[in-house]
Amino acid sequence: MTSAPSTPVLAAGAVCWRRRGDRIEVLVIFRPKYNDTSLPKGKVDPGESVPEAAIREIREETGFAVTLGVPLGTTEYTLPNGKDKVVYYWAAEVAQAELERGRFTPTDEVDRLEWMSVTRARRLLSYERDQEVLARFAAIATRDGIASFALLVLRHAKAAFDSKSGRDADRKLLPRGEEQAAEVVPALLAFGPRRILSSPAARCVATVVPLAKRLGVKVKEHPAVSQDGWEASGHNPSAIRKVLGRRIEKGLTTVICSHAPVLPEILEQIAELTESPNGGRITRAGILATAEFTVVHLAAAPPHHVLGFETHAAGR
Repeated sequence: MTSAPSTPVLAAGAVCWRRRGDRIEVLVIFRPKYNDTSLPKGKVDPGESVPEAAIREIREETGFAVTLGVPLGTTEYTLPNGKDKVVYYWAAEVAQAELERGRFTPTDEVDRLEWMSVTRARRLLSYERDQEVLARFAAIATRDGIASFALLVLRHAKAAFDSKSGRDADRKLLPRGEEQAAEVVPALLAFGPRRILSSPAARCVATVVPLAKRLGVKVKEHPAVSQDGWEASGHNPSAIRKVLGRRIEKGLTTVICSHAPVLPEILEQIAELTESPNGGRITRAGILATAEFTVVHLAAAPPHHVLGFETHAAGR
């Protein structure tokens, strides 16, 4: 009998970058324990989402607080104990304020950091898999520019099937939905949201209230992204397109909370507004379970092409 494959060890990290005049530099860490040079990363803790783990590990290894930018894919390899390991990577800009704080403290795990050009980093990195991640970073930076913002398209948490009023918009979150709304906050925060846009439906607003409290911002409600608005329009996307156009023009990372029937259209319109190749791939990323979200990373420079997209939920 063949034994079932073991669950791979998950880890997360980033290519941390900064601007130095007219060029980009990346951060490389030196690890005395392994006598190697690598990118900052670490294992995902139980109950922790992969994006949340990336933020925590970068802070622990470098002292820098960052938010995640463009996804750079994964590396996969086998550990000495025979287990498979999968590492997820993102680009992560280190803001000037973080650079000025300079909170790195050498440890037995990481004894030195160094900023350097992408070319030098690719020569110094000890592992070919890290070099490949850096090559992906360089390709995006050369083609579209690595600076980005994101639209986080979120499906509301689990809600009751009906309401006392009989109105769909009045359906409230179930106790499990309230738990989901709280649990998804750390994963959303990993991408640095600054604004929240929601359907006026009670279940959508309640889903983003915990995030709004953490950010100290108000939830902006708009009927264009509501299920009632979508149905009343006869599935005409013009109102959705107008709202999204303003969000994209502002260039601020925003959470958009909506409903299952509306989410694919929101993703479709983001692709169209940014003149990005789609072929249905971006649109299908709107098929989400409750409290799941798709992050669409957009180039900071117009026409804000889609640089990448990914789907997450609390704890994964």
